[in-house]
Amino acid sequence: MEVVSNKRQLHIGVMITLLVMIVISLWLAFFAGDWEFECIRLLDDVSLVFKVDEVSGLFIAILDIAWICAGIYSFVYMKHEGKEERFYAFYLIAYLALAAMDFAGNLVTMYMCFELVTLSTFPLVMHSGSRESIMASLKYLLYSMCGAYMALFGIFVLYRYSDSITFAAGGTLSAEVVSEKPFVVLLAVFLMVIGFGVKCGMFPLHSWLTAAHPVAPSPASAVLSALIVKAGVLGIFRSVFYIVGAETIRGTWVQYAWMILTLMTVFMGSMLAFREQILKKRLAYSTVSQVSYILFGFATLDSTAVTGSLLHVVYHAIIKSGLFLIAGVFLVNCNKRRVGELVGIGKEMPVLLWSYTFLSLGLIGIPPTGGFISKWYLAVGSLETSGIGAFRWVGPMILLISALLTAGYLLPITMRGFFPGDGFDETKVKRKEPDKQMLLPIVALAALTVLLGVFPNFVIDYASAIAKTIL
Repeated sequence: MEVVSNKRQLHIGVMITLLVMIVISLWLAFFAGDWEFECIRLLDDVSLVFKVDEVSGLFIAILDIAWICAGIYSFVYMKHEGKEERFYAFYLIAYLALAAMDFAGNLVTMYMCFELVTLSTFPLVMHSGSRESIMASLKYLLYSMCGAYMALFGIFVLYRYSDSITFAAGGTLSAEVVSEKPFVVLLAVFLMVIGFGVKCGMFPLHSWLTAAHPVAPSPASAVLSALIVKAGVLGIFRSVFYIVGAETIRGTWVQYAWMILTLMTVFMGSMLAFREQILKKRLAYSTVSQVSYILFGFATLDSTAVTGSLLHVVYHAIIKSGLFLIAGVFLVNCNKRRVGELVGIGKEMPVLLWSYTFLSLGLIGIPPTGGFISKWYLAVGSLETSGIGAFRWVGPMILLISALLTAGYLLPITMRGFFPGDGFDETKVKRKEPDKQMLLPIVALAALTVLLGVFPNFVIDYASAIAKTIL
């Protein structure tokens, strides 16, 4: 009884702490007005600065939604994993690191918070202490460090050539640099894209993601796939559109190489997900593909496509966190890791599988889910973009192929779950939906996927306003 009481106290303490942090972050993002806080001066012209703008509001909103859902779910799930105190310590620290990165006001502050995100999340990957989890966490740490060093080189160069490293819509590079475009500046931008892209799982440094996500506890996998990868997305977005400026790289080899890498990642990730039989690893390959949808939209440097990318930041975070939480239910409640073992699961857990189905439709991009809205904007923006040659139609074509592959690796679970075939004995089936504390966050995420597809105007207007200020 004493152990149960201690666990309950731990859960209450974690929930209160998390709710307080979420309330503060939302107040700062949406109700505190325009604010800026300089806390530490590192050099004469470099300080740690935090401030709020529309971008920080967008990323804070998805952070809070996914983090609270995964946290509630974890109170039941982590009973099976053990070492809850350590898990929740790093879970809360990781939230603070991500929130601080969202509010970062300049390039140096963002980079330092980006490093803190890595340091606070790799213990979540190695939580079980198994050899596989330790090796995956070391791989995650090594890849992240390599990416961070590439980004750091870019920061050194941009510090030299920019008028300021404080974020400003449209960029801060001096006019002389923009007109001359020296090779070292373009190289620095490209290395920053690759470096921050490591966290996004962008080719060629993507394999850490498919090693780390499957071995982490499912609540950690959910936030890794939904939010930690978005740290790389935010790093690229801030660097390109708030320091470098879109016009600096428009029509250069950096833009074309960036688009090539994103489209390669989209196609490759979908193909590997289609072939993978372990569910969590399949979802990890899916994240590799889906996050590069976002990066492709950024790379077009088109307002409509960038709007689609920002929409996909929101929808992907909601959808993928829900899918990983569902995979955790299959693992803990049914001891099923492989896709082939889920035949007839809809007879046992119909509510859970319906939630999985709606989330899957969102990831594929089928109306009326939110994923359809973001992918529509991405495709239309690419087709409308001038100056990118064949990428105008190659991009939408690869996105369509990827959507078909996504349907191919997600929907068969629904079909065989609800319609298992003649060899399935339904008389032995017993209803065993997961604990309500695990099920309700999943249902909420699935419902949100549909609601944001049926009523998308607010999110569209918000994302469109951001895109118009930077392009």
